Amino acid sequence: MNYGMLKKHDEQVGPGARVALFVCGCLHHCPGCLNPKLCDANYGKTFTGDVIDSIYRASNHDYIAGLSILGGEPLAPECQPMVLKMMQRFKEIYPHKTIWCFSGYDFDKEILAGKIGNWEITQKILELVDVIVNGVFHENEKTPEHPYLDSANQKLIDVKKSLQAGKAILWEEVKAAAAKPAQA
Repeated sequence: MNYGMLKKHDEQVGPGARVALFVCGCLHHCPGCLNPKLCDANYGKTFTGDVIDSIYRASNHDYIAGLSILGGEPLAPECQPMVLKMMQRFKEIYPHKTIWCFSGYDFDKEILAGKIGNWEITQKILELVDVIVNGVFHENEKTPEHPYLDSANQKLIDVKKSLQAGKAILWEEVKAAAAKPAQA
């Protein structure tokens, strides 16, 4: 697996300051993609143990709320084994920090249905992820005003609740924020 970028402090890819890993490889090829270079699985640098160690060191601060994995496509079958290995170790070291994953695969129709990669690996990844930012990017629905989403079709999925329910359940903090009346 290759990666295109590692940000050690990013406040745009989940709540709080986060370490952000941008993996390479994506078959969605969304028109207007925000990271088109990352669609090429051969772009970037090889993801090694040193990079994993760098992620863990960067996360070792109280102000870091967690890890966000973007792309490209983190759930692409060729990325899954390395993403899983990294997530498992991250949760061992930082059990109280969150993991967010940005994926274009449809949560109900593709991810939960076991249609991407090896279902055993996908399932183990899901057990470690707290929130999936879900949905391919739609350039005509671009929504720069919404935190964490790039287009209006995308959803924030609470993975733990979704696994229990067997279907996508929206992340509660987003629903609560949407229900609040605008401040005058």
